[in-house]
Amino acid sequence: MPQTLRAQNQVLKKAVVDEQANSASLKEQLKQRDQSLRKQEQEMDSLSFRNQQLAKRVELLQEELAASEAKGKKGKSKGDSPSQHGLQTQSVFDEDLQKKIEENERLHIQFYEADEQHKKTEAELRERLEKLEKDAEQHQAVVDGLTTKYAETIERLQSDKARLEVKAQTLEREAKECRMRTEDCQQQLRRCQSELNRQVKQSSSVIQEKVPFNDTKFSDYNSLNVPSHNRRHQLKARDVAGQAMSFIQDLVAALLNFHSYTEQRVHIYPLDSSIETISPLNQKFSQYLHENAAYVRPLEDSFLQLYQSITEDTVTVLETVIKLKNFAVNFSSYTHFLQKILPYQLKSLEEECEAPLCTAALSAKNQELQSDIKRVTSVFEKLQNYINLLALPSVRQDAMPQSNTSAVFTQLAACLHSLHDAIKEMSKHYNQKAVIERELPTVTQKLCTTTECLLGSLGSLTSCTGKIATFFSNNLDFFTSSGYSPRGSTAALNPVQAESMLANKKKATAYIQAVKKAKPQSVPYREALSNRRILTSSTESREGLTQQVQQSQEKIARLEQEKEHWLLEAQLGKVRLEKENQRIAELEAQLAAALGGSPNSQTAAADALTRGHEEAAAELKAAGKEPTLCTSLVGMLCTTPTDEHVGDEESREQLIKSHYMARVGELTTQLQISDSKAVHFHSECRALAKRLAIAEKSRETFSEEVKLANQNITRLQDELATTKRSYEDQLSMMSDHLCSMNETLSKQREEIDTLKMGSKGNAKKNKGR
Repeated sequence: MPQTLRAQNQVLKKAVVDEQANSASLKEQLKQRDQSLRKQEQEMDSLSFRNQQLAKRVELLQEELAASEAKGKKGKSKGDSPSQHGLQTQSVFDEDLQKKIEENERLHIQFYEADEQHKKTEAELRERLEKLEKDAEQHQAVVDGLTTKYAETIERLQSDKARLEVKAQTLEREAKECRMRTEDCQQQLRRCQSELNRQVKQSSSVIQEKVPFNDTKFSDYNSLNVPSHNRRHQLKARDVAGQAMSFIQDLVAALLNFHSYTEQRVHIYPLDSSIETISPLNQKFSQYLHENAAYVRPLEDSFLQLYQSITEDTVTVLETVIKLKNFAVNFSSYTHFLQKILPYQLKSLEEECEAPLCTAALSAKNQELQSDIKRVTSVFEKLQNYINLLALPSVRQDAMPQSNTSAVFTQLAACLHSLHDAIKEMSKHYNQKAVIERELPTVTQKLCTTTECLLGSLGSLTSCTGKIATFFSNNLDFFTSSGYSPRGSTAALNPVQAESMLANKKKATAYIQAVKKAKPQSVPYREALSNRRILTSSTESREGLTQQVQQSQEKIARLEQEKEHWLLEAQLGKVRLEKENQRIAELEAQLAAALGGSPNSQTAAADALTRGHEEAAAELKAAGKEPTLCTSLVGMLCTTPTDEHVGDEESREQLIKSHYMARVGELTTQLQISDSKAVHFHSECRALAKRLAIAEKSRETFSEEVKLANQNITRLQDELATTKRSYEDQLSMMSDHLCSMNETLSKQREEIDTLKMGSKGNAKKNKGR
């Protein structure tokens, strides 16, 4: 605050000085104008006086001229000598008169010009005076407005001052209380320090008596100690490994596509293998390219194993990442594969250049591709060396100094960027080559399609390598960070003892998990009451539902027994039906034998039997009875005309069966209704449980919002206090500025009044003259 006040004070001083300089300059100008005005008035007075003298002189000369003319008329009779003397005097008078007339004209011109300049100066001064009066009125209006405004502000600030005084008194009381509490806290701190000193002495004595040796003094023993767990480091390592895994998968897919489409292109160009045999060189090259999956796929598998080995509970440093060695071995095998196919690739491009339709531009592009392929292979060799260096600390102790790790990671990042640039150049040259090849007359559609696929694989390979290079550069600080180290030592972990350390860490974690007991969560009293009411209502409804289910189960068991009973009845009816059919068949056979056994007689007997059945059915219908249907529960149906006694039994059996079937249907519907009610109650209970969980979540969110609102309130209160202080400072500065402005305005008013009085006096003098 003092610095701001000083700066504002300097600004105000500068403004006051500038205003004083302006007022002084205006005063000087006014004085100069007044002096010039007085000088011109004196000149006008002298000119008017001179003019009056000249006018009187002219009148005298005119009178003398008239007198001389009169005398000349009288003395015509005189001699020549007096006439000549008169003529000479006349000529002298004429010349003197002419000079006086010219001088009079010049004086009139000067008087007119002086009068015009005086009027112009007076008009300018009047305009300036009017402007100054207007400015004074505006300043007065501004001053009045500011006065009223600042009067209100002063009243409000006085009320704020009174309130702040009350607040200051309360704060003073709180400060006194805080001092008292501070003294209490200091006393407690002294007691705690004495207690801690006693505990330290006791602990040191216990350590000296009970601890046989200090394992942190020896690096071999210290490396077996579990370092402090850095969960943030592990989560970051897991996240980085996951991102790298996705990039490696994309890279593997792009490399597989590139090698596969290169193999297809070798079979198509410069000779099509479907038409004629390709050269032995391209055959061998195609054979090697066909084996690319055996070298590319292990990259993804080994890196997946590396990603799976990095968990939240492990210690992830170069000394403990054992799976990195497998990835380095697989990457080395892929690099050897690239070195193996490199001469065949170069010779294949030379063979394309030797084709009869190969142009000079196409040959130049093939030569550029040869240099690009060499560059890509050399970059992969560099990557292999750096990855092997990073895999060494997990195999052998002191294989690479810890200080060189950051340099290796930096070189690896630069190598990845150079790989991206090399593949980008190769993709650009392949595109140019494809454009030239499309213009050849012997290019087939199959070659164009394969080339487009090859260009697509190169594009994906370019984007993938660019993403990997950017990702590695962005996470270079994480890769070069120290990570973990044994307690009390800055040396790196021993890879031989890292496995034992990780086993100790797992044992410690398991022990802590076994010892650690979760505290039961407390439930608020009102919530417990509402839960109890819900529980009692749910238990009552559950008891009612269990009773209904038990009753339904009892009914189902009873119906099952009745079902078995009616199955037995149906089987008995089936047996009786079979016996009745046998009896009818015997009667038909006897009837046929009695009629003579001829076919005509048998048909006649059958017709007679049929007519007998129809007559019996007609008699039953006439008697008001239907012919009975003998049915069983397994679906057998037969129509047998029987006598009246058998028909009564069948009808009674049918009625009983229909009654029990209807009863079974009713019980089934009741059981279904009870099942649907139980399902409904179960879904309702689940919905209530979900609503309870949602209410808990909303309560937590509301509590978080309340905390945020309280924080915002405190922040706004602090901002309000700061704004109040700044407003008070600004008001004090503005009041000082108003005082200085009032002084300057009063001075300007005095000067204006003096100027007005001076101008009025000058005007009166001019009128008097």
